[in-house]
Amino acid sequence: MTREPLPPVPPRSIAVIGGGACAQVILQSERMGFDGVIWPVHPKGGVLGTHQVYTRLEDLPDAPDAAFIGINREATIGAVEALSRMGAGGAVCFASGFSEAQAEDATGASLQQRLVTAAGDMPILGPNCYGFINALDGALLWPDQHGQTRVESGVAILTQSSNIAINLTMQRRALPIAYTVTCGNMAQTTQAEIAAGLLDDPASPPSGSMSKASPTSAPGRRWLRRPMPRRAPRRPQGRPLDPGPRRHRLAHRLARRRRCRRAGASGPAPAFPASMTCRPSSKP
Repeated sequence: MTREPLPPVPPRSIAVIGGGACAQVILQSERMGFDGVIWPVHPKGGVLGTHQVYTRLEDLPDAPDAAFIGINREATIGAVEALSRMGAGGAVCFASGFSEAQAEDATGASLQQRLVTAAGDMPILGPNCYGFINALDGALLWPDQHGQTRVESGVAILTQSSNIAINLTMQRRALPIAYTVTCGNMAQTTQAEIAAGLLDDPASPPSGSMSKASPTSAPGRRWLRRPMPRRAPRRPQGRPLDPGPRRHRLAHRLARRRRCRRAGASGPAPAFPASMTCRPSSKP
């Protein structure tokens, strides 16, 4: 069976499993205008806002299109196995303590392998990640604040780091962001697979992408070689396009340093534009 990468476009039903940050997932979904159904799952049951809380995944009315799993790592494995068995569309695994922690916990790598085995053919993001924001359809699995709003089209941001992703969504430039996807440990689904899925989306394609995917990996090379159906710049983050501008910036910095040193030795520093000011050097 071919595994479709997350995020599903668009999910019509979302299961939110756990407490704590899971309340933010529901709140952010409602603020974004998600018009599908949200099914909170927590052993205590009850009601959360306008949503009935189910005590078990098996009690849900149907298999969810997407799920946010915000419980501890051992329980996450069980939840992923149950969702896969139900035929869920995919899941975001928020928990940490897997392979990223193997320097402190020798069981981390084996737990991550168990997680992948439990998922089977169901796609998962993470573990150790925030999830995704789909601003085209107002669908997101995201347990924190963000700066995105509904848009008609825009770029896609793919990062391993959730912290970097949050900061990028807070930008105030005239750059519409259609998707933000964080990948965490990439135990199963890689950035290159997600990028390929986003570029293949005919209904609401992003106009570009920024990724930290390694161009030296096999999936990264396949992604960079893909034919471009639309004008979308694809460049792994931090990879310079041309060494020329770097040389010019270095020469500019060295010239500015020399001017500051001369000013410190012979008197007050000359008036530079605000962007070029620096302290006179204390070195002889």
